[in-house]
Amino acid sequence: MGGGSELPATGGASKRELLLCVLPWPEESFKKIWEDIAKEFPQYDLHYYETKADRGKIQLPEEVYKDVVILATLNWVPQSASLVPSLELVQFYSAGLNHLPDKSIYKDSEIPLATASGVHGPQIAEWVVMMNLVHSHDYTRFYDAQKRKEWLGFGGLNMRDQVGQRVGILGYGSIGRQVARVAKAMGSDVLAYTASPRHTPESRRDDGFIVPGTGDPDGSIPSKWYSGLDKESLHDFLKQELDLLVICVPLTKDTTHLLSSDEFAVLEKSNPLGTYVVNIARGAIIDQPVLVKALETKQIRGAALDVTDPEPLPQNDPLWTAPNVLITPHVSGSTTVYVERAFQILHENLRRRRDGKKFVNLVDRKRGY
Repeated sequence: MGGGSELPATGGASKRELLLCVLPWPEESFKKIWEDIAKEFPQYDLHYYETKADRGKIQLPEEVYKDVVILATLNWVPQSASLVPSLELVQFYSAGLNHLPDKSIYKDSEIPLATASGVHGPQIAEWVVMMNLVHSHDYTRFYDAQKRKEWLGFGGLNMRDQVGQRVGILGYGSIGRQVARVAKAMGSDVLAYTASPRHTPESRRDDGFIVPGTGDPDGSIPSKWYSGLDKESLHDFLKQELDLLVICVPLTKDTTHLLSSDEFAVLEKSNPLGTYVVNIARGAIIDQPVLVKALETKQIRGAALDVTDPEPLPQNDPLWTAPNVLITPHVSGSTTVYVERAFQILHENLRRRRDGKKFVNLVDRKRGY
């Protein structure tokens, strides 16, 4: 346990509020921002438990459960909401909460839940662009030749640059907005898709956490905006002759296997040159056996996947050997400043609690994100 006294103070007017962090990173990795929080908010007892990301069942002293007011965590939560009667906010350090709906703190309470949405935009957008360019420039073929010490000679006439290409972003949140910003800078046309309509300038604004100088804060980049929760609306978006389709939606009951046989058929019919599909969200959003078939039959031009279903991807899964697929092990969101940015969201929400303002990145339990 680190930061503050061994246990929170009890009783009397001087009682301080317990801010508990349960995270898999060493405390030294965020020492500066931890000290900044302690300086600005001396009313909190700051307690830190370092745990591994896969250890979801740690046990804390009863006093901690009883007195915790703010919880910052990657994926650990108390087994029951009744254990934390004073809890006023859970600040998650992940963007997706698809692991949470069956947990008591989600279904049995109204405790505000906030995500780390916004910290991933820059690095994931770079991953998307990197993978798209690796494919479009046929880089893997040249790299393989380099390892063989073979000079392939003149080539590249089949390469198409990004100017004028149409990029469809399925889920226009913080990640999608930064992808849009970079794609626009490269000369591409951007189309956005969201679950709910965004007909007014105000509705297109991004009210979540934004890394300064990134994203699309006012929602002005897309040349056209599509929306809806039904298949007809989704297909209307997919039939827009997309050169690149970037999947950024959260995984919910409604988005599980959102892309399956019908959707790949629409993509194929819409773009004879083939759509390149990129998934940085969750593997189960795509019907994976159908994706393998779409790659084998050239319904799509290729795919770049940072997520699969399941994870880790079994060695005998046919996705590994499908043609024109690039796979990484759920690392596109990694960056040396991830923890620092996530703590910035916690810091902002502490300020909002103090000032009586609405928390940033709040989860809508009905929508699942």
